[in-house]
Amino acid sequence: MTSQMAGNQAAQQETQRATRARAQVVQAGPASPVFMLFLGLAFALLLLAMPLRAAAEEVITSHGFAEFGELKYPKGFAHFDYVNPEAPKGGELSISAVGTFDSMNPFTRQGRAGALASEHFEGLLVESYDEPGSYYGLIAESLEYPESQDWVIFNLRPEARFSDGSPVTADDVVFSHNILLDQGLQSYAEAVRKRIPKAEALGPHQVKFYFSPDYPRRAMITQVGGTPVFSKAWFEADPENRRLDEPRLDPGIGSGPYILDKAEINQRITYRRNPDYWGKDLNVNIGRHNYDAIRVEYFGDAIAAMEGFKAGIYTVRPENNSKSWATSYDFDAVANGDVIRDEIPDGNVPVANGFVMNLLRPKFQDIRVREALQLAFNFEWTNESLQYGLFRHRSSFWQDSDLEAKGLPTGRELEVLTALGDQIDPAILTSEPVMAHTSKPKRPNDRSNLRRAMALLDEAGWDVNSDGIRQNAAGEVLKIEFLLDSPTLERIVGPYVSNLQAMGIDAVLNRVDYAQYTSRRREKDFDMVTFAYPMSLEPSTELYQFFGAEAHKFSVFNPAGLADPAVDALIDNIVDAKTQEELHSNARALDRVLRAKRFMVPTWYLDVNWIAYWKQYAYPENLPPYDTGLLDLWWVDAAREAELKASGALR
Repeated sequence: MTSQMAGNQAAQQETQRATRARAQVVQAGPASPVFMLFLGLAFALLLLAMPLRAAAEEVITSHGFAEFGELKYPKGFAHFDYVNPEAPKGGELSISAVGTFDSMNPFTRQGRAGALASEHFEGLLVESYDEPGSYYGLIAESLEYPESQDWVIFNLRPEARFSDGSPVTADDVVFSHNILLDQGLQSYAEAVRKRIPKAEALGPHQVKFYFSPDYPRRAMITQVGGTPVFSKAWFEADPENRRLDEPRLDPGIGSGPYILDKAEINQRITYRRNPDYWGKDLNVNIGRHNYDAIRVEYFGDAIAAMEGFKAGIYTVRPENNSKSWATSYDFDAVANGDVIRDEIPDGNVPVANGFVMNLLRPKFQDIRVREALQLAFNFEWTNESLQYGLFRHRSSFWQDSDLEAKGLPTGRELEVLTALGDQIDPAILTSEPVMAHTSKPKRPNDRSNLRRAMALLDEAGWDVNSDGIRQNAAGEVLKIEFLLDSPTLERIVGPYVSNLQAMGIDAVLNRVDYAQYTSRRREKDFDMVTFAYPMSLEPSTELYQFFGAEAHKFSVFNPAGLADPAVDALIDNIVDAKTQEELHSNARALDRVLRAKRFMVPTWYLDVNWIAYWKQYAYPENLPPYDTGLLDLWWVDAAREAELKASGALR
């Protein structure tokens, strides 16, 4: 139903109701002039109200959804601009993973899921890579929603199928929503249950989600549109052994283009393209999903993984280690052009990397302690001595974007902050945002910064005892354990821990195995960890998970355990924003407040993606700004692959 039809129908229904009401009153009451005058006025007022009621019920029907503004691509578009619609199909993408896995269920609350385990499952909508906050129909061919966005109806494509050939129905969508609430991560379930109280199937291919009136509407539609769709029949065939919250090697069946071929525990995972994939000819899929197979090779550590790439055991390596990028690509295959080192521009907000303090621990409650811990990190020395000068120092959670707080707060941002009253430090209103401190690069311990840090610890009541260790008035030692699971980061964190020790802190670096690390992270059993907040150009409800008080004690996405009323208020404003100006002003205010909390030691960032690959791969000339497209836009050049194999460079 179009919005105009919905409005006309509502007006007709309102007229009919008014006519029936007038007839009933005439039949029941006396026909005096005063009574008839009253009746006429009442009828006129009812008629005047009709356009308002009709407008309130206006329904928008669309092939996609944009958080702000208009969709770039019209209904019936041929394909996304950033794909190669003639990309050949075939070949294999092989990548690596470091660590272990014991499950192919990506939603388990226990164990560690294998890489790309969620790729089996599709959502109702798919995100565009060249326009932030825009989504188009995938399993759903269209959606309907009122201007208030109090609810949304998705009209499913009748041809949508799971990998076993069974149809994807509205019942599957409702089941998927409910099982994520019942058996999914606690932080997700509790947040979503309050915001999305009901989902119902209106028919075999039509599903409706209702949104709570107590929460802002923005991103509600995209959240339910991105929910993975599971097969209800598959789960219900063996409910005891097919729980969403328990590890299992059978991932179940999804509707995506790839299915699991083989999972060899801690060795490799292979996915193969489903030749009967129902959506291969959809406009949103043209030029995508070009590999016949995707293989993930597992290695015990980063050194072994690098050697595996040199040997051609796997052939594409997204690089995140500066030392490796600077020094490890001097082998023959690079020199003769068989391996290409590429830097692909990244238009996304840089991931907010850093060392996070667990605010649930009493020792981190004093902001002077947190500032002292920040001052102990020497980025300049770390970058020049250990990272080959390849990184830049991060200050903002929205670094180098329009959402980054800069200078003194002005305009709407100042209004937003002022409205928070005594919930924030008044100095925030009159000061520039907290910036990452600078350090001298000649030695790992900048003495000036360490002196400032130690003075802050003195002020906070952590005095140095006769053994040179800091303790408080109760005799408690200031002990900090830095929990890691990565040997690569150990060389970065080690000098930082040494600086903490130089200040009298009983600091230790504890690298544990991957399973133990995962368990302790989930239980918030740590003092400090490394973490990366994946920030967005159009932030929304995910901020509740990252920084909100609602699930701060157990959310794995809020490792700091941050709970602050000012932060919650700003997140509410962001989610409730009706314009980009409102969004940006509130995001800048939130950035300013988060930085003032000093719960994270900001580290480094890049504005490019480092990717090394054997030359049989190719990608579109016009790659989108917000995704490298490695998994779904690249393809294998068969001639180049044959050349590599003929030369003996690859087997």
